[in-house]
Amino acid sequence: MGAPSTTTPASGTAFDEVHILWTSEGMSCDGDTVSVTAASLPSLEDVLLGAIPGVPKVHLHNKVLAYETGDDFMAAFHQAARGELEPFILVVEGSIPNENINGDGYWTAMGNDPETGEPITLNEWLDRLAHRAWAVVAIGTCAAYGGIHAMAGNPTGCMGLVDYLGADFRSAGGLPVVNVPGCPVQPDNFMETLLWVLHQAAGLAPVIPLDEQLRPTWLFGKTVHEGCDRAAYYEQGDFAKDYNSPKCQVKVGCWGPVVNCNVTKRGWMDGVGGCPNVGGICIGCTMPGFPDKFMPFMDEPPGGSLSSGLMSVYGPLVRSLRSVTNSAANREPKWRHNRDALTSGYEPRWGSRT
Repeated sequence: MGAPSTTTPASGTAFDEVHILWTSEGMSCDGDTVSVTAASLPSLEDVLLGAIPGVPKVHLHNKVLAYETGDDFMAAFHQAARGELEPFILVVEGSIPNENINGDGYWTAMGNDPETGEPITLNEWLDRLAHRAWAVVAIGTCAAYGGIHAMAGNPTGCMGLVDYLGADFRSAGGLPVVNVPGCPVQPDNFMETLLWVLHQAAGLAPVIPLDEQLRPTWLFGKTVHEGCDRAAYYEQGDFAKDYNSPKCQVKVGCWGPVVNCNVTKRGWMDGVGGCPNVGGICIGCTMPGFPDKFMPFMDEPPGGSLSSGLMSVYGPLVRSLRSVTNSAANREPKWRHNRDALTSGYEPRWGSRT
C-alpha cells in the first residue's frame, strides 16, 4: 500500500456534527471497544460530551455502549445506507470473513433486512456504508490486517478491511482506510487518531499522515525497542534468561527490536503498563504479519541468536569500560578535603590579600 496524499481531500466541507457508526460484527471479541473505555488522552466521554475545543458534536452508535437495542439501534445504520445520515465516520472492529465461501450460511451478520428478513452480513454493510462514510477507521489488528481470525488454517478466509475494500479505496472525505492496529488497540492511540479525524472533518487539521501500512505515522513510526527501558541491557549484551528479570527479553521471545509500536513509551492506561514495561514480551500484535510471522511466541526471534551473539561479545567489553568510568566518576574530586592547604587549583589574579 502506498502512503496517502497529504493534500486536502476533495470534500473541503467543515462539519459541526458527526455520527460514528461503530460495528464490531466482524470476527471480533469486542476487545477494542472495551479497551477504548480506558482511554484518557482524550477519553471517549470527553469527545462525546463536547469537552474538547473544535471537535464537532459527536453521536456514537456502538452496540456495547449504546442504550438502544434491536431495531432502534440498527436504525442509524439503515439511515446511513440510504444516504439519510451524513456525515458519518465508519469504525470497523473485527476481521472481515469471505462470504463467497460461507456454504449455506453466514460467517457474520448484523441485523436483518427489513424486506427479506434475512441477516445482513458485515460484508453487505461495508458495501453499503464504506463509500458513503466521510472516513473509515479500522480499529484493532483484526480489522486492520486480519489478525487472529485470519491466521493460517482458518476456515473463514478472513482478511483486513483494506484487503476487502481494496488498496485504492477512498472514503467520501478522500481518505484511505485509517488503520489503528493492536490486539487490543492501545486506547489512547485510537482516541488520538479519532480526534485527528474529527478535527480534520471540522476543517481544523491537515490530512492525517499515514505510513505505507496506513497507520498514523506519529504513533507507529518507531519500534518497541526504541522506546523500551530495557534497551540499554541489549546494547550491553545483558539478556534475561527468564521472565522475572528486568533485563532485555530478546532471548526469551521478545520481538520489540522489529515491531512498530509505541506502548513502551506511552504505556497502557495513564502511562502505566504496556507489555515489556510490566515483564511481558512483545509478540508483534500491531504488525500486518501477526500472528503467523511471530509464532511460536516464546522462542527467540529469527536472527536473535546472531544479533544477541554479536552483542554478547561487544556488550561485555562496553560494560567493562563503562565500569571503569563509573568507578572514577563515582568518587568526589581529590581537592574536596578539610586539610590546611587549598588544592583546588585556584590562583588569585591579583596576588594574595594581606
